[in-house]
Amino acid sequence: MRITTIKITPIAVPDVPLLNTKGVHGKVFLRAIIELETDTGLVGLGEAYGAKRTLAGLQAVGPTLEGLDPYDLRDLRRRVERALPEGGGVNAPTALADHKVVDVVYSAFEIACLDLRGKEVDRPLYDLLGGAVRKDIPFGGYLFFKYANLPDAVSDDIFGDVLTPDAMVAQAKALVGDHGYKSLKLKGGVLPPDEEVETMLKLREAFPDHGLRIDPMGAWTVPTAAKVVKQLDGVLEYLEDPVRGLDAMAELSAMIEMPLATNLVVVEFEHVVEAIQKDAVQIILSDHHYWRGATGAIHLGEMCRAAGLGVSMHSNSHLGISLAAMCHVAAATPNLTYDCDTHYPWYSKEIIKGGRVTFKDGKLRVPEGPGLGVELDQEVLAELHALYNEQMVVDRDDTDEMLKYVPDYVRKVPRW
Repeated sequence: MRITTIKITPIAVPDVPLLNTKGVHGKVFLRAIIELETDTGLVGLGEAYGAKRTLAGLQAVGPTLEGLDPYDLRDLRRRVERALPEGGGVNAPTALADHKVVDVVYSAFEIACLDLRGKEVDRPLYDLLGGAVRKDIPFGGYLFFKYANLPDAVSDDIFGDVLTPDAMVAQAKALVGDHGYKSLKLKGGVLPPDEEVETMLKLREAFPDHGLRIDPMGAWTVPTAAKVVKQLDGVLEYLEDPVRGLDAMAELSAMIEMPLATNLVVVEFEHVVEAIQKDAVQIILSDHHYWRGATGAIHLGEMCRAAGLGVSMHSNSHLGISLAAMCHVAAATPNLTYDCDTHYPWYSKEIIKGGRVTFKDGKLRVPEGPGLGVELDQEVLAELHALYNEQMVVDRDDTDEMLKYVPDYVRKVPRW
């Protein structure tokens, strides 16, 4: 089996104005859909970031994959590195962490190659990763402070303005009612820390048995974070990226007992070693999009198990191909110690046949078909590609988007 045709389709997906410490989501988010056709007639699918740096990397590597054996992942890595000799980052200048373009592009094509391999041998992708230790994958409800849609929005509004603790509790009740989540994570760093503490305390009152987390995305100083930890002692199962940088995380970690988690300061394998040496974090959030694909994410899990670190799973704005890949990786990660994150309920579009998947009791059943176990809906792909061409958005800039709502907004990290 050899790859004969490489198709990369950029798409725009209607988004809602979700707030974070950098600003607010724009009216669309960007993804790139990958189709690898082979001389045997099989097609492997992948889904990646769609902003300009990733898209340029995918387009540079794509033509070099003709003739590739999908079983030869070493050759895939060589071809990616040869086509992208500068390496470099993929994230917009306002991002708080960056990922190597060679890792992100490799990861995207690796998933498609694994999908091909699973289809050829008629086995689900998790079998290629060592087998499943679970078939029902637990996810947590992802809570966001948000604005109501602007008049030019291309998505339906969800919940309207959510800018107070009580409004957030109402949002949480709706998400739990619809999807049955057993844990909840708040994207923090938006309101002053005391208001976010109040929010978490009200969530604990409303959901006495749920796991609770908050992710301020580095918005707090070490003293502020230490104060929050005291206020939320016994409330949180972990605190994610409260301060910016590995050294600041290590400083905070030495002061507190609460576990610290990250997807901002440990994003490469070299970082894991430094984080362990400094005892900076106790939980790492895996993500196959930048941890060198599904095989890299499994390797990360083994490193964490050896080091006694917990494992959860990070989410970005994604659709069903990425969600299927997340489920397969989670199925094959023995030490997945916390529920996975997902943005999925915030969006109404889907590019896989059969439409949107449904959470039951906060879990998703891992797809059982060969490979990823999903098929691409070409009509929806064409619709979202047309939206991409119509919107003419090529990158993400939450800070610039925030100026539409708050004209004098100034981005500052840390802010408190």
